[in-house]
Amino acid sequence: MSAQQNPDDTYRHEAKGSNNPGGNNDDRNKKEPGIHNDHPIFSKLSPKQFKYSIWYFLAILIALTFVNSYFTTDHTRQQQIEYNVFKNLVESGSIRRVEITDDAFIGYQMTRAEMQDAASVNQLGSSPSAVIAYTTYRIEDPAFIPLLDAQGIEYYAAAPYKPSIISTLLGWILPFAIMILLWQFVFAKMNKGSGQGVMSFNQNKAKIVAEGDTNIRFADVAGADESKLELEEVVDFLQNSTKYTDVGGKIPKGVLLVGPPGTGKTLLAKAVAGEAAVPFFRMSGADFVEMFVGVGAARVRDLFRQAREKAPCIIFIDEIDAIGKTRSGNVSGNDEREQTLNQLLVEMDGFDSKTGVIIIGATNRPEILDHALLRPGRFDRQVLVDKPDLEGRLSILKIHAKPVKVAASVDLRTVAQSTAGLSGADLANIVNEAALLAVRNRRKEVLQEDFEEAIEKSIAGLQRKGRIMNPAERERVAYHETGHALTAYFTKRADKVIKISIIPRGMSALGYTLQQPTEDRFLLSQSEILDTIDVLLGGRVAEQLIYDEISTGAGNDISRASDYVRRMITEYGMSDRFRNITLPTGQGTTMLGSGYGGQREFSEDTQMYIDTETSRIVNAEYEKVLALLTDKKPLLEHITRTLLEIETIDGAKFKQLIEEFEAGVTQEPVLV
Repeated sequence: MSAQQNPDDTYRHEAKGSNNPGGNNDDRNKKEPGIHNDHPIFSKLSPKQFKYSIWYFLAILIALTFVNSYFTTDHTRQQQIEYNVFKNLVESGSIRRVEITDDAFIGYQMTRAEMQDAASVNQLGSSPSAVIAYTTYRIEDPAFIPLLDAQGIEYYAAAPYKPSIISTLLGWILPFAIMILLWQFVFAKMNKGSGQGVMSFNQNKAKIVAEGDTNIRFADVAGADESKLELEEVVDFLQNSTKYTDVGGKIPKGVLLVGPPGTGKTLLAKAVAGEAAVPFFRMSGADFVEMFVGVGAARVRDLFRQAREKAPCIIFIDEIDAIGKTRSGNVSGNDEREQTLNQLLVEMDGFDSKTGVIIIGATNRPEILDHALLRPGRFDRQVLVDKPDLEGRLSILKIHAKPVKVAASVDLRTVAQSTAGLSGADLANIVNEAALLAVRNRRKEVLQEDFEEAIEKSIAGLQRKGRIMNPAERERVAYHETGHALTAYFTKRADKVIKISIIPRGMSALGYTLQQPTEDRFLLSQSEILDTIDVLLGGRVAEQLIYDEISTGAGNDISRASDYVRRMITEYGMSDRFRNITLPTGQGTTMLGSGYGGQREFSEDTQMYIDTETSRIVNAEYEKVLALLTDKKPLLEHITRTLLEIETIDGAKFKQLIEEFEAGVTQEPVLV
């Protein structure tokens, strides 16, 4: 189909395909003699333009109501007066005819004969309202009838009004019919579309992706090779299930993807559906939760019912911890969530894996999931999707850099080395930020410096050159960052320094020092942890050495250093008193990390030891760094002056400055 296709051609093509399989539509395109079908009038009166609407029906009903009201209402112009005034008009002769009803007297200025004669000569005009009638409430007055006889007034009693069947229907049934139709119309509009309206609480909210529409394959997923191998069996079972059933093997009913946020759990689930070419039900754990009791369980039942109908298929429940949280120790009384979890457990037990329905769950908090959900027979297999290593980050960068015009000089391996500890989502964001920076700088391709700036923006925050610091603060920040860098350079096991800057970034960083690990590390020795603490204390020590006082700029540094020491004592058994003992807290250790805090599970004397030992270790490392920087004070001042002049020093320049200073071939910068 061409990009600019005539709508008329499209319509004729559809008619040809639907009504004439043979493709011959000459008879239908013949025009009737004398009738020009292509006239604009006929195009406007096309049947496609007329659609049934409930508003048409309501308009007809309202019109009938007005017509009925018009024909059943007396259109004479009536004036409500008091009874004594009515009698005076009778006595004066102004009223010539009186109509007596059950509750009123109605007086007219003309008799019936006079009204007929006047109408015949058109004296009343075309409007019935020209006839004036006086009306008053009926009073049982014995002298009223004799008064009418004495004055020669024409009077008569009117029969009680009996509405017709049509009037009754229009007056009573019609309003109810209109209300019912309006009610039905409103709810039909609210439930239109995906079926997730007000009256569809029990229906699941799964987004069904048709077969082959995911457009994601295993080749699009990088940095998770081991996880892909685990999931390839699921794909193979969905495609060749007899190969497993012939030998009596059973594919896992459920696969739980566990990993930190942004590592590609959802992407892996989509890749499984794309590779297997089966329908893919995607749903979040929060979609089951509602304010109405029983809704979550009903949605679980509806989801599995649809999955059985479309088997083989995949059910993907993202953030499953929203409904699968452990039930032990639950004091919140959330029975609705527990009912939803119970129904999910029953449904996972209630179908055979041979039906071809595979459940994939994803969570970054596996430690809080209910044990009944993780037992064999439900989520049989847990697949860890961890943060990628160096080669994994390089593969991820290559995938995301494919649609980006990257310069030939860009070294993605260097970028991968600078992004240790980042997830796949972080790497995708860095590539995108680098492309945006290239456009901002009016370049046609992305350079290495764009990637470096994107990494710094992701780690340290947005560069804030507009923040003006006074000279004294700027100098203090320069000494602080140089203290970090020099401590890292002269510490054996510290990571390599790749940049020092005194340009503010983020919300609170007035300067920063970036370090790049030479390789991915998964274990740290006690000496390496102490060296890391030394680097953190280097900035505070530099301020103490130059100004003989400290500032608030090292608040985050000493907080991280103290946390390292506490974890050494409480979690890693790196203390003299508790050498091989873990001191647990209420928070504990999880699969994906741990943190210090929570309610302690040890004595007050042990807590005092932890505080004392933490202070001793930090102070000992502080003195060690102070001795180092005191010995390197001239070098500290020299690099600080250079940093104040150029604001940013990269790793190569930093190393060159140190080597030249130690060789005695330095040239002092001239500060303006």
